[in-house]
Amino acid sequence: MANGSLNRSGLTAGGLGESCGRMLRAVCWRSSAVLLPLVFAPYGAVAQTVPLSLGDAVARAVQETAPVMMAGLRIDEAESRVREARSALLPNLSASAATLNRTMNMEAFGISIPAAPGEEQNPLVGPFANFDARLHFSVPVFDFAAIQRTRSAREAVAGASAGERVAGEGAAERAALAYLRASRAEARLEAREADAALAQELLVLAEEQFRAGVSPAIDVTRARTQQVAAEGQVLQARNGVDLSYLELSRAMGTDPGTRFQLTRDLEGFASGAENAAAEVLVSRALSQRPELQQTEAERKVNEATSRAIRAERLPRVALVADYGASGLHPSDAIATREIGVQLSVPVFDGFRREARLEAQNSSQRITEVRDADLREQISAEVRSALLQQNSGVLQERVAREQLALAEDELSQARERFTNGVASNIEVINAQASLLHARDVLIEAQFVIANARAGLAYATGTAAELR
Repeated sequence: MANGSLNRSGLTAGGLGESCGRMLRAVCWRSSAVLLPLVFAPYGAVAQTVPLSLGDAVARAVQETAPVMMAGLRIDEAESRVREARSALLPNLSASAATLNRTMNMEAFGISIPAAPGEEQNPLVGPFANFDARLHFSVPVFDFAAIQRTRSAREAVAGASAGERVAGEGAAERAALAYLRASRAEARLEAREADAALAQELLVLAEEQFRAGVSPAIDVTRARTQQVAAEGQVLQARNGVDLSYLELSRAMGTDPGTRFQLTRDLEGFASGAENAAAEVLVSRALSQRPELQQTEAERKVNEATSRAIRAERLPRVALVADYGASGLHPSDAIATREIGVQLSVPVFDGFRREARLEAQNSSQRITEVRDADLREQISAEVRSALLQQNSGVLQERVAREQLALAEDELSQARERFTNGVASNIEVINAQASLLHARDVLIEAQFVIANARAGLAYATGTAAELR
């Protein structure tokens, strides 16, 4: 059909082109009217965001999360146990008072009272009154078992303190990883917004080429499809950022509705990779990991408890005394006293101490096995994190090269499409390659950052992440 002739619907080719252009622009405006409010609606009610650095997130997690707070309460509990154990070595003072009126059957004590002539024998004596008020005092002079139990309780405090550091390191790692995931989500959102902007530019280019008669309407349709898909990916990326903020809030123990402005991006944190040798890092971890300090405290607790059980076989010496008033009534009571030294010698308790000692020895062996296994686990964690970090560094290099090639491919495809040498299929393929290259780079940087956080935890320095 010649140019300008009618097709089956009665439209000229030029009119068809203009009609298609108007239709595509209308679709574009309607899609924007629907999508843009959805994109920005979640943010319309947000008045402000909270600036947050990685160090701030870690510090808040170490101080405000529930596991750390509970670990601090366990320290208070352990310190109370020390005071409880030490009380066995301190003086004890108590008071008692009693008044009574009673009768007694003397025959119950083997005493027979003869009756008067002409009377029946009555073994009942009383009623009579009695009053006694007294202060009881005792102080241990020698109790080696109590001394060892006090030492065991003190070692338990050291174990609880190490447990608090274990909880703090765990909270710091969780907060750091949540922060890094939020940084990755923001990086993805930035990449998707760049993709959407590029898609919009390519759509404008396709429309210009179509109006110039260089390319067919299908090129505009393809470009518009890409642009709509890019807008959808922006929506998904924004939702991912929101979800990562929720996770970060929970990791820090703050209000889940808080929004953050992260001051440390993923690329900046990934650039500070650790370069020390594995043996150096393993040695550092074995000297700093609070879990090892906790097992060491448990070992000392077991040893002190075993010594306390053995010490129960030794005699115990105590000074005892009491002072009070005794009489028939409070008004006629007179002062009385007792003072002495009490010696207690355990002879046989049905092998109860031996059974407790065997149980304590088993607990000690369990602690030793757990300590050895923990040392192997720490070494494996350090080496694994270091391998992940080194792998991430290599992946980042490849990803940057891939990104540069994708950008060059898109530039060439765009130039060919502009010159009418090729359709925009090449441009769309190049655009997809660029999108994939951006994602690969973000993931490589996240691998490095994640490995850095894992390495800090493995070496016992997660709370020092900044």
